[in-house]
Amino acid sequence: MIAAFENYLRSQTDLSQDDINHIISLAVQRKLRRNEFLLREGDICRNKIFIASGMLRLYGLAPDGSEHILQFAPENTWTLDVESYDREIPAHTNIVAVEPSEVLLWPKADFTKLVDDMPQLKNFSQQLISRNIYNSRQRLLTTLGGTPEQKYEDFVRNSPGLLPRLPLWMIASYLGISLKTLTRIRHAQLQR
Repeated sequence: MIAAFENYLRSQTDLSQDDINHIISLAVQRKLRRNEFLLREGDICRNKIFIASGMLRLYGLAPDGSEHILQFAPENTWTLDVESYDREIPAHTNIVAVEPSEVLLWPKADFTKLVDDMPQLKNFSQQLISRNIYNSRQRLLTTLGGTPEQKYEDFVRNSPGLLPRLPLWMIASYLGISLKTLTRIRHAQLQR
């Protein structure tokens, strides 16, 4: 788990080995079973989360109990409930392991100090935030204006590695379409 994170930082940043070691020294390692919660709605998100292996999903619940998946976070990505983390208020979302996963966690105070002490880490964090905002905006535009077929094609194009790892109901939830519609779209593609 540590080696995966170290390799990730080396490939994505120009941080020194001493800085990488310091970042790692403050990380809390955690292994999650499939369907194990890392954050439950109503709890406060107190950690930055790096996924070293496996995959997490971040979702909210509708009044009828159905899931609205906001994000899949596979290995070498970060996740958290941003509003809960930043404002220290109860989360409106859940974070759950889609498959057995290994994650690294940094408590907010530790991560804030790391960013304050390491300009390169601060710059890298800002780049990740900007990329996330851009991707979220693109997804929102597709979700609001795209047909179910366009939503699925966009998902396949942008996340091909996730398809074989996810049950269809999760993909349908992420796309905001019914399982029946997703099944129809996939069947039509197979007929071509």
